[in-house]
Amino acid sequence: MNSRVLLLIVLGLVSGCSNLGTVTYQSLPEKEYKEVELAAMIANIQKPQRPKTMNIVTGPMTISPGDRIIVDISQDEYFNGVYEVNLDGTLSLPFVSPLLVIGKTIHQIERELTQHLINENILKRSNAVVSARIQQWSAIRVLVSGAVFSPGAVLINNRSIEHKSYLQKHKNGDAPFSRYLTTAILSAGGVRPDADLTRVTVIRNGKPISLDITGVVDGSQFQDLALVAGDQVVIPSLGMTQNSLMRPSPITPPGFQIFISNLSTPADNNAGAAIGELSRSIPFGTRLLRGLISANCVGGTVSTNASRVAILVSTDPFTGQTRVIQRSIEELVRNHNRDDFNPYLMPNDGIACYDSNVTNVRDVARSLSDIFNPLSILSNIGKED
Repeated sequence: MNSRVLLLIVLGLVSGCSNLGTVTYQSLPEKEYKEVELAAMIANIQKPQRPKTMNIVTGPMTISPGDRIIVDISQDEYFNGVYEVNLDGTLSLPFVSPLLVIGKTIHQIERELTQHLINENILKRSNAVVSARIQQWSAIRVLVSGAVFSPGAVLINNRSIEHKSYLQKHKNGDAPFSRYLTTAILSAGGVRPDADLTRVTVIRNGKPISLDITGVVDGSQFQDLALVAGDQVVIPSLGMTQNSLMRPSPITPPGFQIFISNLSTPADNNAGAAIGELSRSIPFGTRLLRGLISANCVGGTVSTNASRVAILVSTDPFTGQTRVIQRSIEELVRNHNRDDFNPYLMPNDGIACYDSNVTNVRDVARSLSDIFNPLSILSNIGKED
């Protein structure tokens, strides 16, 4: 008797599953479909636009500890040679008291060194000829804080041993392209989309230097300040996201990695969903929908996959708190132009895919079928009869 009851339960479940509401997928209108396709193509290619005018005012380079200076004195070749600036910012020549050179240009050092040697009775004023020039700019450490992804101390203009050896064998100068403000910002992970580029401050020896560097993203003129060791870079926050900063640029990251979990049918692991290193690495400015496409969470059988659900786990840059956003895949496709519905992805965000209700009900029915195997039930019924 019990076997007949179980058989009736199984038959009821099977018939109930067959009476599920029909899942329909309404295609996008032709106009919206073309907009989705065009937006995806543009986001995928991400061709850099030609800047209007890229006039960068760099300003003079100033000396930091570790810089190597070539000194030539016409009257006394004994002092000629290459000298490295000490950690305290002084330049030491033999039999001469140290000269403070940190934060000064090479032309200032040349004049002050000439006067210093005259004061030390090494040279005569009437025929004092001193030449000072850079052989090698060293790496420097600066502090970056505020609206950047990885605030803290950064080391910029760090060269390989081979490059340093090459520079030490030649006396033709050095071009330190990586000792500027934009390099320090990028070394700190790049600016967040809420950064106020009109009020960037560099604090040097306790004195603030205010800069507007919006030109680095819109192509207008800006000052890319040459930094010295110990500088502090402060980038304030606007308290709101700016879409103009959500693209690769000299001060934003070219790309980043996110965490992806897709255990939806038919995959039972990330490898089965073809999620690897490449799919987790996405360009800066990618939105949630494209991240889900990279996770293979969009597409498939219409009746079973159209109502899939995805979640986004992100950290609020303003409060530091973790937030979880749930979105229907189908609604996300239809509302791809809404910033609040299709947000930008940030470094270390996590996305996960969940199966549709149809798939969930089907799996429950399969589980019950495994528990109450109809063949064994029918066999027991036959034995009872």
